[in-house]
Amino acid sequence: MITKVLQVSDSGNFSGEDIRNIQEAADVIRSGGLAAFPTETVYGLGGNALDADASRKIYAAKGRPSDNPLIAHVSCMEEITPIVSEIPEAGRKLAEAFWPGPMTLIFQKSEVVPYQTTGGLETVAVRMPSDPVAQELIRRAGVPIAAPSANTSGRPSPTRAGHVYEDLNGKIEVILDGGPVGIGVESTIVDVTEDVPTLLRPGAVTMEMLREVVGEVRIDPAIQGPPSKDLKPKAPGMKYRHYAPKADMTIVEGEAEQVIAKINAMAAEKIAEGKTVGIICTDETKDRYPRGIVESIGERARKETIAHNLYAVLRDFDGRGAEFIFSEGFSEDHLGQAIMNRLKKAAGYHILNL
Repeated sequence: MITKVLQVSDSGNFSGEDIRNIQEAADVIRSGGLAAFPTETVYGLGGNALDADASRKIYAAKGRPSDNPLIAHVSCMEEITPIVSEIPEAGRKLAEAFWPGPMTLIFQKSEVVPYQTTGGLETVAVRMPSDPVAQELIRRAGVPIAAPSANTSGRPSPTRAGHVYEDLNGKIEVILDGGPVGIGVESTIVDVTEDVPTLLRPGAVTMEMLREVVGEVRIDPAIQGPPSKDLKPKAPGMKYRHYAPKADMTIVEGEAEQVIAKINAMAAEKIAEGKTVGIICTDETKDRYPRGIVESIGERARKETIAHNLYAVLRDFDGRGAEFIFSEGFSEDHLGQAIMNRLKKAAGYHILNL
């Protein structure tokens, strides 16, 4: 199979060629194939969420465990009714507040959604993306689109079409190239099937924002530390190794001066052994690291820059042959919760707290 890459404007002001390219990707999905496309979070790998065979193809292309649920993407509220059995009050409030946008809600599924899409669960994850290409693609496909991140399972998620091509060339039919994504980390996931909503994955819709809308929100224990081997994941990203570079990665947390000194000491030790070392820092500290491959992930004062650059930096270290990566830690308030969730998983929870 030859994967076709089709250029498309992500501005929403679509040319005739843009529409033709989006329609071609929509036709692929309607016919049971797979098409990758940009969203505001990361690039997604799309297939018909109501087609069990299409979901199987998604798992196969990614090398993804089949009990790891997929997210069904819709373009409007009317498209949700056929795929869920009910919309609880908390779900309605959150949808009104944050859709279209980077939030996924877990509902009880209807019979039309195959278990191959839900990872065998009686629930279905649903998202309404705000990206104009994603919106147009879903409308033209005429079906909800199951779309995990468009990467090999376990690798850093793709924030550019080139990342998708690197991982999935020859495994899928089409990639819609809409340029770099905006946010850079996957959607917030909230389970609204119980009386109190539960956060299953942090994202750009932060815990503080959720609580402003619905009051009490629980945090699932599975996202606060290494998951147990017998965990049955309710949502993507909960059980398996995710976002990981090829290198052995360690996060160093503590007072800034101590962190810088410790990373420099560990880097010097590995470099003396002949190892290639990567260092993840920020604009504020990048000049404090004299050795290793030093990459700023963004500005501490603007966490959105850190989220935006996170996966691209991890992939760049892969490309530059890093064998060990040492990363500064970040506060876990607001968007920092999502950033640290991804970094901890990328590091396999190897954390050095000073």
